Amino acid sequence: MAVVGGGDTACEEATYLAGLCRKVYMIVRRDVLRASVAMQERVKNTPNIEILWNCNTQEVLGDASGVTGARLVRKDGEVFDIQVDGFFLAIGHHPASELFAPWVKTDPNGYILTEGGSSRTNVEGVFAAGDVQDPVYRQAVNAAASGCRAALDAEKFLKR
Repeated sequence: MAVVGGGDTACEEATYLAGLCRKVYMIVRRDVLRASVAMQERVKNTPNIEILWNCNTQEVLGDASGVTGARLVRKDGEVFDIQVDGFFLAIGHHPASELFAPWVKTDPNGYILTEGGSSRTNVEGVFAAGDVQDPVYRQAVNAAASGCRAALDAEKFLKR
C-alpha cells in the first residue's frame, strides 16, 4: 500500500494499513513529517512502514486488475517505481466540491451542507456523502456509511 502525505491523517492511515498489510509506503514530499510528535513516533516505530522522503507521485500504475504500483520522482530528479496494490491520498482536508458549488449549498470551507441529518442537499434529488460533507470525522468507514445513507435516501426519492 502507499499513503501520500506527511500530516496526522497520513500517519493515521499508514499505521492503520500497517496492521492489515505486509508493507506500507508513506510518500512524503518534504524531508519532515508535519504530524504531531506522537503520530510521528507511531509511524517511525512501525516496522512495516517505509517513509519515502522528498518524493512526489508522477503516475499511479495499473492494469485491468487495478493499481499495481506508483512512479515516483525525488526532488533530485531520480524517477523510480514502487509496487503497491492500493494508493491513498491523505493530503489535507479540502473537500473536492467546487464542481457542485454553483448549485448546492456549501459551508465557508467548501463542505456540502445536508439537511436534517440526512444526505439531502438543497437541490431536490441531489445527495452528498463522504468527505465532501463530513468536516468532522473524514474517515473511510464513515464515508462508506454515509454513502449507504445517501443510496437509501436516493432510493426513497426515486420511489416517490
